[in-house]
Amino acid sequence: MQLIDIDKVRYRKNLNIVIVGFVSSLLVLSLLFGTLLISLFSNVADVNDVVQVATDAVQGEQDSNFRYNLLGVVLALLANAAILHSVKNSAFFTEIYYVWQIKQLQNLVYRKLKRIKIAAKQGEEKALIILSFYYQSQLQIYQLDDNTITIDTIEKHMQQVNESISEHGLTISADQFEKSLITSYK
Repeated sequence: MQLIDIDKVRYRKNLNIVIVGFVSSLLVLSLLFGTLLISLFSNVADVNDVVQVATDAVQGEQDSNFRYNLLGVVLALLANAAILHSVKNSAFFTEIYYVWQIKQLQNLVYRKLKRIKIAAKQGEEKALIILSFYYQSQLQIYQLDDNTITIDTIEKHMQQVNESISEHGLTISADQFEKSLITSYK
C-alpha cells in the first residue's frame, strides 16, 4: 500500500460527520428495532396488564425485554456496518477508508514488530522496508489525529531506521512496502 497525502481538514470534517452519523443512526435504529421486536414478540404489550406486570415485577417473574433490546442494538450495528461497507469506496470516504486501512497495516506490523526490528538490525532489506513504511505511516496518522505527544519518539525511530539503511548501503523507501512482506515474519 502506498502512502498518499491527505487533506487534514477534509479528513477531520468527514470523520466527524461519520462519527456523529454512526452514533445517531445507531441510537435511532436500536430504538426502532427494539421497539418493533418488543411489539411483535413481547408478552408485556397490553396496557390493561400493567397491574399484573407490576405484581410480577415484585415477585421477580416479569418477562424481560432485554433480549429484544439487545437484538435491536445488534441489528442496528449490522445495518450501520452494511451501510458503511456499501459507501466505503465513495469520494466522501476516501480519506477515512485510507486511514482505516493504514491503521490495520500498522496493527499487523506491531504484532510482529519485535522480530522485524531484530531482522532490521541485521540489515535485512524486507525488515527495513517494513519499518520505513511503519514509521512514516505512523507520522502521517499521528499528524492527522493531532497526536503530538509521541510524535518525537516516532521521528527518532524513523531516524534510526534511516541510519540503519545508510549503514547497510541500501536504497529503501516506504513505497516499496507490500502487505505480503509482513507474512515472512512469524
